Amino acid sequence: MTRPPDAITLLGALFRVASLGTQVIVATQSVSLLDEFSIDDLIGVELSDGVSVFKRLSEDDFAYWLEDFSVGELWDKNALGGGVP
Repeated sequence: MTRPPDAITLLGALFRVASLGTQVIVATQSVSLLDEFSIDDLIGVELSDGVSVFKRLSEDDFAYWLEDFSVGELWDKNALGGGVP
């Protein structure tokens, strides 16, 4: 796995610090940025019958996969949902 650009790592840290005092909502398709967070930090969004459905993700549901893949890699493989059907 390659190292993310320092700016992505810094951005992830800034989001975590900001979230201590307020709710932070970020939409991304960046594998590197997703790797800065745990699955428990994420909420997946999928379109179902023309309606956006929000689903809180849990590391317990992905523990087996997290042994071999990062959060970003799981998203990239569409294992977390939220991808194009």
